Amino acid sequence: MKMHETVVGVTFPIPKWFLSRILEEGKTVFVKPSTLRLKPGMKLVFYASREDQGWHGEAEIESVEHFTTVEDIIKKYKDELFLTPKELRKYERNRAKWHSRGRRPRPWMVVKLKNIRKYPKVVKPKRFIAVSGRYIKEDEYREILKKAGV
Repeated sequence: MKMHETVVGVTFPIPKWFLSRILEEGKTVFVKPSTLRLKPGMKLVFYASREDQGWHGEAEIESVEHFTTVEDIIKKYKDELFLTPKELRKYERNRAKWHSRGRRPRPWMVVKLKNIRKYPKVVKPKRFIAVSGRYIKEDEYREILKKAGV
């Protein structure tokens, strides 16, 4: 048994219809409230939530930035974003409703992606992936690739 396994990536649930914009339409900027620490070089493994659940593909993290407003993100990334400005503003409005009083909202995490690839087969995770996402360690990542037929 390995004592210390290396974290090689992260996974977040993304509704499938948004995911296809990254995997099929070439959108390269992923945005979400910051929950995990991401670093350039890590893998972002895309988990489709709702319909057709499972890991559908991956990308390499090129850069990570944090923003406090969606308007700054829209201004900087426009057409590269996987969400439209309208969807991102709606996300921000919904997010404001979920805040518990007195807590500062988390900054927005903007992740620039490269080497995006769709897996030949969808891979079902062994356990549930929460909205906040989770880290993926080396062994799990190798297993995902094997099951995906990569």
